[in-house]
Amino acid sequence: MPIEIEPVVTTGVAKQIAENIRSAIMDGRLKSDERLPTESELAEQYGVSRPTIREALKRLAAQNLIRSRRGPAGGNFVARPQPDDLAEGLSSAVRLMVGVGAFDLDEIARTRMEMEAICCRLAADNRTDEHLARMRAELEVQRSHETSDVDFCASDVRFHRALVDAAGNRLLGFLMVTLIEALLPVSNLIAFLIPEREQIIAFHRAILAGLEAHDAEAAVEASNALIAYLRDRHERAIAVPRTRHAVQQAKS
Repeated sequence: MPIEIEPVVTTGVAKQIAENIRSAIMDGRLKSDERLPTESELAEQYGVSRPTIREALKRLAAQNLIRSRRGPAGGNFVARPQPDDLAEGLSSAVRLMVGVGAFDLDEIARTRMEMEAICCRLAADNRTDEHLARMRAELEVQRSHETSDVDFCASDVRFHRALVDAAGNRLLGFLMVTLIEALLPVSNLIAFLIPEREQIIAFHRAILAGLEAHDAEAAVEASNALIAYLRDRHERAIAVPRTRHAVQQAKS
């Protein structure tokens, strides 16, 4: 009895096909919710086996670029982008870059200052009572002695996300959420090696007060002071193990 041999998947070819379809999605030749050709049609179009097409489609699905639907009207469709999913992917990339030292402290601090200043100026005009209430609620969490360092950091993220939402600019919000999610936890968890919550809370109060008074420059000043403070704490936290290492080296 002859052995049935499945077609071999050529990974390199599957990757090229996935990139080709991805390019068509990114430049708009394939629209959101548009149905892709069937596996057989794609296999014929690219001159490859169906398993190779399946591998290419798996790659696209892993990137959240396509979704599958079962049934008579089923198939593979171009996914409608979800901002939260895209922001999380970008945040992960930024966290990785920060972790390997691709950006220095000055770059991180300057980027946060410039972008958050824009948010403060827009939020001073566009904030609603709901935005202010969210920020006040986070201040209450931060004041609680029962709040752990990790929970304090999470509250800090939510406080700044409320500020970003108050700006009322969706593109700026998307970019800032990426920055907040990627950099605030890193900065704050390092800063908590030398815990001074009350100072951070004071900066948050000042930002909130500026927004409440529609005073954009007061909010910007408080935001810049907070970022400069965290940068200083970041440097000090890093300097401690370096100093200990230098002392140990001198003794050895």
